[in-house]
Amino acid sequence: MSEAPNHILVVDDDTRLRGLLQRYLTDNGFMVSQAADAAEARQALLSLEFDLLIVDVMMPGEDGMALTRSLRETKDVPILMLTAMGEADDRIGGLSSGADDYLTKPFDPRELLLRINAILRRIRRPEVPQAADGAAEVLSLGECVYDVRREALMKGEEAVRLTPAEAALLKELARHPGEILSRDELAAATGVSRNLRTVDVQVTRLRKKIESDLRLPRYLQTVRGKGYMLMPE
Repeated sequence: MSEAPNHILVVDDDTRLRGLLQRYLTDNGFMVSQAADAAEARQALLSLEFDLLIVDVMMPGEDGMALTRSLRETKDVPILMLTAMGEADDRIGGLSSGADDYLTKPFDPRELLLRINAILRRIRRPEVPQAADGAAEVLSLGECVYDVRREALMKGEEAVRLTPAEAALLKELARHPGEILSRDELAAATGVSRNLRTVDVQVTRLRKKIESDLRLPRYLQTVRGKGYMLMPE
């Protein structure tokens, strides 16, 4: 039985671009739905499950960054942001709002396809067999616990919602507790873009979920000039 295609929602007020993306992505094996603005996107998300969202920044009414920030309060669906704004602060703003990746218009559709597939690869996690004695390998991070086998971050009995980029970053850091990993190493291992301060942005977002004091991070530490290190208890 063949696997169902990944379902992508394209959110953009440009009718022509939405149509072009739908045809191109459909030709490349995806199921594609469209939304002309944030309101239509919200309606679609009420009734359908999507594997990835492509969201334009500049839209009338609620813009793409505001939509992304709002969705991140309840959903961990991957979000790839599109925008005509290519300045560094704009890209960092998009990632800070919760996007997993960022592509500046105009773009080569082949690059878009590569980025989509890279994001989807990061969120496909094979089941890991339990140890014979049923024990799980866990790392204690203050009020949180990271289950290495299940790749799950828990706070008490509640699962902490992570975006695919945050989950990939934590997984890589947890593979090397107490070791310094450079930004380049983290970018290469997680598939996060090396452009600008992308890894720094993802680290900041992850810290908000595991640290009690962002001014004095205890568990996800910065090693000046070298990179980052996860220091479980």
